[in-house]
Amino acid sequence: MEVLKVSARSRSTAVAGAIAGVIREGNVAEVQAIGAGAVNQAVKAVAIARTYLEEDGIDIVCIPSFVEIDIDGQERTAVKLTVRRAS
Repeated sequence: MEVLKVSARSRSTAVAGAIAGVIREGNVAEVQAIGAGAVNQAVKAVAIARTYLEEDGIDIVCIPSFVEIDIDGQERTAVKLTVRRAS
């Protein structure tokens, strides 16, 4: 599983391209974001990636969840978006 970390300053189109690339390779993308701005960019990236992949006849699903991440010895809660091909 490919882990993509998104910040509030991430370009949603760049993240979308990375997601689309992972999906085209047949893998599952895990998008992690901490904070409202980062989650906003991550969700926009998934929506944009879906339009990129539509051109190739690929549909995706996104499964949101929470995950605990250790950053500099501190536990932080992140939003995890698991993106995979639709069945």
